[in-house]
Amino acid sequence: MLVNNEIIQNFSRISSRGVFGQALTDISKENKDLRIVVADVSSSARLSGIDTDKIINVGIAEQNMIGIAAGLASEGKLVYATSFAPFASMRCYEMIRTQLGYMNLNVKIVGLMSGLAGGVVGNTHYGLEDIAIMRVIPNMTILSPADGLETYKAIQASTCIEGPCYIRLTGINGFTPVYKEDYEFNVGKAITLREGEDVAIIATGTMVGEAVRASRALSKNNISTTVIDMHTIKPIDKQAVKYAFENHKLVVTIEEHSIIGGLGSAVAEYASSLKNVAPQLILGIPDKFGKVGDYMFMLKQYGLTAPQIVEKILENY
Repeated sequence: MLVNNEIIQNFSRISSRGVFGQALTDISKENKDLRIVVADVSSSARLSGIDTDKIINVGIAEQNMIGIAAGLASEGKLVYATSFAPFASMRCYEMIRTQLGYMNLNVKIVGLMSGLAGGVVGNTHYGLEDIAIMRVIPNMTILSPADGLETYKAIQASTCIEGPCYIRLTGINGFTPVYKEDYEFNVGKAITLREGEDVAIIATGTMVGEAVRASRALSKNNISTTVIDMHTIKPIDKQAVKYAFENHKLVVTIEEHSIIGGLGSAVAEYASSLKNVAPQLILGIPDKFGKVGDYMFMLKQYGLTAPQIVEKILENY
Protein backbone atom coordinates (compact mmCIF):
# COMPACT_ATOMS: atom_id res chain seq x y z
CA MET A 1 0.00 0.00 0.00
CA LEU A 2 1.25 3.45 -0.93
CA VAL A 3 1.26 5.53 2.27
CA ASN A 4 0.59 9.25 1.98
CA ASN A 5 -0.79 11.99 4.20
CA GLU A 6 -4.36 11.42 3.01
CA ILE A 7 -4.26 7.75 3.99
CA ILE A 8 -2.69 8.51 7.37
CA GLN A 9 -5.37 11.11 8.16
CA ASN A 10 -8.10 8.73 7.05
CA PHE A 11 -6.72 5.98 9.29
CA SER A 12 -6.92 8.40 12.21
CA ARG A 13 -10.49 9.33 11.35
CA ILE A 14 -11.86 5.78 11.10
CA SER A 15 -10.19 4.45 14.29
CA SER A 16 -8.26 1.23 14.77
CA ARG A 17 -11.36 -0.89 14.14
CA GLY A 18 -11.84 0.70 10.74
CA VAL A 19 -8.17 0.21 9.91
CA PHE A 20 -8.42 -3.44 10.94
CA GLY A 21 -11.30 -3.93 8.51
CA GLN A 22 -9.37 -2.19 5.74
CA ALA A 23 -6.26 -4.29 6.36
CA LEU A 24 -8.21 -7.55 6.27
CA THR A 25 -10.03 -6.42 3.12
CA ASP A 26 -6.67 -5.93 1.42
CA ILE A 27 -5.34 -9.26 2.71
CA SER A 28 -8.47 -11.06 1.51
CA LYS A 29 -7.78 -9.96 -2.06
CA GLU A 30 -4.38 -11.65 -2.01
CA ASN A 31 -4.86 -14.67 0.27
CA LYS A 32 -7.49 -17.23 -0.72
CA ASP A 33 -6.93 -19.10 2.56
CA LEU A 34 -7.98 -16.17 4.77
CA ARG A 35 -10.90 -16.90 7.09
CA ILE A 36 -12.42 -14.56 9.67
CA VAL A 37 -14.41 -15.82 12.64
CA VAL A 38 -16.37 -13.12 14.47
CA ALA A 39 -18.49 -13.05 17.61
CA ASP A 40 -21.30 -10.84 16.28
CA VAL A 41 -19.01 -7.86 15.60
CA SER A 42 -18.83 -7.80 11.79
CA SER A 43 -20.15 -4.24 11.69
CA SER A 44 -17.88 -3.01 14.49
CA ALA A 45 -14.89 -4.65 12.82
CA ARG A 46 -15.75 -2.95 9.50
CA LEU A 47 -15.74 -6.19 7.50
CA SER A 48 -18.31 -5.20 4.87
CA GLY A 49 -15.67 -5.16 2.10
CA ILE A 50 -14.83 -8.86 2.48
CA ASP A 51 -16.56 -11.72 0.67
CA THR A 52 -19.10 -13.29 3.00
CA ASP A 53 -17.79 -16.79 2.25
CA LYS A 54 -14.60 -15.87 4.14
CA ILE A 55 -16.49 -14.78 7.28
CA ILE A 56 -18.10 -17.00 9.92
CA ASN A 57 -20.28 -15.23 12.49
CA VAL A 58 -20.76 -17.44 15.55
CA GLY A 59 -22.89 -14.93 17.44
CA ILE A 60 -22.08 -13.97 21.02
CA ALA A 61 -20.20 -17.21 21.59
CA GLU A 62 -16.51 -16.41 21.89
CA GLN A 63 -15.52 -19.87 23.13
CA ASN A 64 -17.05 -21.38 20.01
CA MET A 65 -15.26 -18.72 17.97
CA ILE A 66 -11.89 -19.98 19.17
CA GLY A 67 -12.80 -23.62 18.61
CA ILE A 68 -13.93 -22.98 15.04
CA ALA A 69 -10.87 -20.80 14.38
CA ALA A 70 -8.62 -23.60 15.67
CA GLY A 71 -10.31 -26.12 13.39
CA LEU A 72 -9.87 -23.89 10.35
CA ALA A 73 -6.22 -23.27 11.22
CA SER A 74 -5.59 -27.01 11.57
CA GLU A 75 -6.72 -27.31 7.95
CA GLY A 76 -4.15 -24.78 6.78
CA LYS A 77 -6.23 -21.60 6.78
CA LEU A 78 -4.95 -18.18 7.90
CA VAL A 79 -7.51 -17.31 10.56
CA TYR A 80 -8.44 -14.07 12.31
CA ALA A 81 -10.84 -14.29 15.25
CA THR A 82 -12.25 -11.07 16.64
CA SER A 83 -14.51 -9.65 19.32
CA PHE A 84 -14.30 -6.85 21.86
CA ALA A 85 -11.08 -7.21 23.85
CA PRO A 86 -12.41 -8.38 27.25
CA PHE A 87 -14.52 -11.08 25.61
CA ALA A 88 -11.89 -12.11 23.04
CA SER A 89 -9.34 -12.57 25.82
CA MET A 90 -11.09 -13.47 29.09
CA ARG A 91 -14.31 -15.23 28.13
CA CYS A 92 -12.53 -17.87 26.06
CA TYR A 93 -9.18 -17.97 27.80
CA GLU A 94 -9.02 -21.72 28.39
CA MET A 95 -9.78 -22.36 24.72
CA ILE A 96 -7.05 -19.94 23.63
CA ARG A 97 -4.51 -21.54 25.97
CA THR A 98 -5.31 -25.14 25.02
CA GLN A 99 -6.45 -24.97 21.42
CA LEU A 100 -4.15 -22.22 20.16
CA GLY A 101 -1.16 -21.93 22.49
CA TYR A 102 -0.70 -25.61 23.24
CA MET A 103 -1.39 -26.63 19.63
CA ASN A 104 0.58 -23.63 18.28
CA LEU A 105 -2.09 -22.96 15.67
CA ASN A 106 -2.03 -20.09 13.20
CA VAL A 107 -4.88 -17.97 14.59
CA LYS A 108 -4.69 -14.21 15.09
CA ILE A 109 -7.01 -12.94 17.83
CA VAL A 110 -7.92 -9.27 17.47
CA GLY A 111 -9.18 -7.52 20.60
CA LEU A 112 -11.32 -4.61 19.46
CA MET A 113 -11.86 -1.56 21.65
CA SER A 114 -9.24 -2.54 24.22
CA GLY A 115 -8.03 -0.39 27.08
CA LEU A 116 -10.58 2.28 28.01
CA ALA A 117 -12.06 2.71 24.54
CA GLY A 118 -15.42 1.36 25.75
CA GLY A 119 -15.99 4.72 27.44
CA VAL A 120 -19.45 5.05 28.97
CA VAL A 121 -20.20 1.36 28.30
CA GLY A 122 -18.31 0.69 31.51
CA ASN A 123 -15.88 -1.60 33.30
CA THR A 124 -17.41 -4.79 31.89
CA HIS A 125 -16.26 -3.68 28.41
CA TYR A 126 -12.81 -2.31 29.26
CA GLY A 127 -9.85 -4.41 28.16
CA LEU A 128 -7.47 -3.81 31.05
CA GLU A 129 -6.17 -7.32 31.69
CA ASP A 130 -5.70 -8.75 28.21
CA ILE A 131 -1.94 -8.28 27.92
CA ALA A 132 -1.40 -9.88 31.33
CA ILE A 133 -3.33 -13.05 30.62
CA MET A 134 -2.10 -13.46 27.04
CA ARG A 135 1.56 -13.04 28.02
CA VAL A 136 1.65 -16.28 30.00
CA ILE A 137 0.54 -18.47 27.07
CA PRO A 138 3.52 -20.15 25.37
CA ASN A 139 3.86 -19.51 21.62
CA MET A 140 1.71 -16.35 21.83
CA THR A 141 2.87 -13.14 20.11
CA ILE A 142 1.31 -9.88 21.34
CA LEU A 143 1.10 -6.74 19.20
CA SER A 144 -0.13 -3.36 20.46
CA PRO A 145 -0.03 -0.71 17.71
CA ALA A 146 0.17 3.01 18.47
CA ASP A 147 -2.06 4.52 15.77
CA GLY A 148 -3.90 3.82 12.54
CA LEU A 149 -0.88 3.37 10.30
CA GLU A 150 0.82 1.08 12.79
CA THR A 151 -2.41 -0.90 13.14
CA TYR A 152 -2.41 -1.50 9.40
CA LYS A 153 1.23 -2.54 9.46
CA ALA A 154 0.71 -4.81 12.47
CA ILE A 155 -2.20 -6.61 10.82
CA GLN A 156 -0.19 -7.06 7.63
CA ALA A 157 2.87 -8.26 9.56
CA SER A 158 0.78 -10.74 11.55
CA THR A 159 0.11 -12.76 8.39
CA CYS A 160 3.77 -13.82 8.49
CA ILE A 161 3.75 -14.90 12.14
CA GLU A 162 3.62 -18.68 12.52
CA GLY A 163 1.47 -19.54 15.50
CA PRO A 164 -1.08 -17.69 17.64
CA CYS A 165 -1.03 -13.93 17.96
CA TYR A 166 -3.04 -11.41 19.98
CA ILE A 167 -3.46 -7.95 18.45
CA ARG A 168 -4.65 -5.29 20.89
CA LEU A 169 -6.48 -2.30 19.37
CA THR A 170 -6.86 0.77 21.57
CA GLY A 171 -8.03 4.34 21.13
CA ILE A 172 -10.97 6.05 19.48
CA ASN A 173 -11.39 7.81 16.17
CA GLY A 174 -9.89 11.25 15.68
CA PHE A 175 -6.65 10.74 17.61
CA THR A 176 -3.58 12.57 16.28
CA PRO A 177 -1.39 10.11 14.33
CA VAL A 178 1.97 9.17 15.83
CA TYR A 179 3.46 8.32 12.45
CA LYS A 180 3.20 11.08 9.83
CA GLU A 181 5.03 9.21 7.08
CA ASP A 182 5.81 5.65 6.02
CA TYR A 183 8.29 3.61 8.06
CA GLU A 184 9.51 0.04 8.56
CA PHE A 185 7.61 -2.16 11.01
CA ASN A 186 9.19 -5.35 12.33
CA VAL A 187 7.59 -7.67 14.87
CA GLY A 188 9.69 -7.74 18.03
CA LYS A 189 11.70 -4.63 17.15
CA ALA A 190 10.78 -1.47 19.08
CA ILE A 191 10.91 1.94 17.42
CA THR A 192 12.74 4.90 18.96
CA LEU A 193 10.77 8.07 18.18
CA ARG A 194 12.83 10.58 20.17
CA GLU A 195 16.30 10.39 21.70
CA GLY A 196 17.43 11.94 24.95
CA GLU A 197 19.76 11.37 27.88
CA ASP A 198 17.75 11.86 31.07
CA VAL A 199 14.53 9.83 30.96
CA ALA A 200 13.49 6.89 28.78
CA ILE A 201 9.76 6.51 28.17
CA ILE A 202 8.66 3.10 26.91
CA ALA A 203 5.03 3.23 25.78
CA THR A 204 2.57 1.07 23.90
CA GLY A 205 -0.76 1.57 22.12
CA THR A 206 -2.38 4.97 22.42
CA MET A 207 0.07 5.93 25.15
CA VAL A 208 2.82 6.30 22.54
CA GLY A 209 1.22 9.52 21.34
CA GLU A 210 0.84 10.78 24.90
CA ALA A 211 4.48 9.90 25.56
CA VAL A 212 5.64 11.95 22.57
CA ARG A 213 3.62 14.96 23.76
CA ALA A 214 4.94 14.52 27.30
CA SER A 215 8.50 14.36 25.94
CA ARG A 216 8.10 17.70 24.19
CA ALA A 217 6.76 19.27 27.38
CA LEU A 218 9.60 17.84 29.48
CA SER A 219 12.14 19.45 27.17
CA LYS A 220 10.85 22.81 28.39
CA ASN A 221 11.93 21.70 31.87
CA ASN A 222 15.41 20.88 30.53
CA ILE A 223 14.76 17.15 30.73
CA SER A 224 15.69 15.28 27.57
CA THR A 225 13.79 12.07 26.90
CA THR A 226 14.01 9.00 24.76
CA VAL A 227 10.59 7.76 23.60
CA ILE A 228 10.27 4.12 22.57
CA ASP A 229 7.24 2.63 20.84
CA MET A 230 7.06 -0.92 22.20
CA HIS A 231 4.50 -2.19 19.71
CA THR A 232 5.41 -5.82 20.39
CA ILE A 233 4.85 -6.83 24.00
CA LYS A 234 5.82 -10.45 23.43
CA PRO A 235 8.52 -11.11 22.43
CA ILE A 236 9.68 -7.86 23.99
CA ASP A 237 12.66 -6.07 22.48
CA LYS A 238 15.27 -6.80 25.17
CA GLN A 239 17.92 -4.74 23.42
CA ALA A 240 15.73 -1.63 23.55
CA VAL A 241 14.88 -2.24 27.21
CA LYS A 242 18.52 -2.75 28.11
CA TYR A 243 19.52 0.46 26.34
CA ALA A 244 16.81 2.38 28.20
CA PHE A 245 17.93 1.20 31.62
CA GLU A 246 21.67 1.50 31.07
CA ASN A 247 21.67 4.95 29.49
CA HIS A 248 19.08 6.98 31.41
CA LYS A 249 18.45 8.15 34.96
CA LEU A 250 14.81 7.02 34.99
CA VAL A 251 12.78 4.57 32.90
CA VAL A 252 9.02 5.16 32.62
CA THR A 253 6.57 2.65 31.16
CA ILE A 254 3.12 3.84 30.09
CA GLU A 255 0.19 1.68 29.06
CA GLU A 256 -3.60 1.76 28.80
CA HIS A 257 -3.69 -1.48 30.79
CA SER A 258 -3.46 -2.60 34.39
CA ILE A 259 -0.11 -1.84 36.03
CA ILE A 260 -0.08 -5.55 36.92
CA GLY A 261 1.10 -7.96 34.25
CA GLY A 262 1.31 -5.63 31.26
CA LEU A 263 4.09 -3.69 29.55
CA GLY A 264 5.49 -2.37 32.82
CA SER A 265 5.70 -5.86 34.26
CA ALA A 266 7.29 -7.26 31.10
CA VAL A 267 9.93 -4.54 31.17
CA ALA A 268 10.57 -4.97 34.90
CA GLU A 269 10.94 -8.73 34.53
CA TYR A 270 13.77 -8.35 32.04
CA ALA A 271 15.30 -5.37 33.86
CA SER A 272 15.62 -7.54 36.99
CA SER A 273 18.38 -9.45 35.19
CA LEU A 274 20.41 -6.25 34.66
CA LYS A 275 22.82 -4.72 37.16
CA ASN A 276 23.32 -1.12 38.29
CA VAL A 277 20.51 0.31 36.19
CA ALA A 278 18.02 3.16 36.48
CA PRO A 279 14.82 2.88 38.57
CA GLN A 280 11.49 2.27 36.86
CA LEU A 281 8.21 4.16 37.13
CA ILE A 282 5.16 2.16 35.95
CA LEU A 283 2.18 4.21 34.76
CA GLY A 284 -1.11 2.62 33.79
CA ILE A 285 -4.45 1.60 35.29
CA PRO A 286 -4.25 1.12 39.08
CA ASP A 287 -5.46 -2.08 40.72
CA LYS A 288 -9.07 -0.96 41.18
CA PHE A 289 -12.31 -0.35 39.29
CA GLY A 290 -12.85 3.35 38.70
CA LYS A 291 -15.79 5.57 37.89
CA VAL A 292 -17.19 5.32 34.38
CA GLY A 293 -17.18 8.13 31.82
CA ASP A 294 -16.25 8.94 28.27
CA TYR A 295 -12.82 8.04 26.94
CA MET A 296 -11.05 11.30 27.74
CA PHE A 297 -12.59 11.35 31.23
CA MET A 298 -11.22 7.87 31.84
CA LEU A 299 -7.71 8.79 30.66
CA LYS A 300 -7.70 11.81 32.97
CA GLN A 301 -9.09 9.80 35.88
CA TYR A 302 -6.10 7.46 35.65
CA GLY A 303 -3.50 10.15 34.96
CA LEU A 304 -2.77 9.04 31.41
CA THR A 305 -2.81 12.36 29.56
CA ALA A 306 0.44 14.04 28.56
CA PRO A 307 0.30 16.84 31.20
CA GLN A 308 -0.38 14.31 33.96
CA ILE A 309 2.44 12.08 32.73
CA VAL A 310 4.79 15.07 32.81
CA GLU A 311 3.75 15.82 36.38
CA LYS A 312 4.41 12.25 37.54
CA ILE A 313 7.79 12.15 35.85
CA LEU A 314 8.82 15.44 37.46
CA GLU A 315 7.80 14.05 40.85
CA ASN A 316 9.99 10.97 40.38
CA TYR A 317 12.96 12.37 38.47
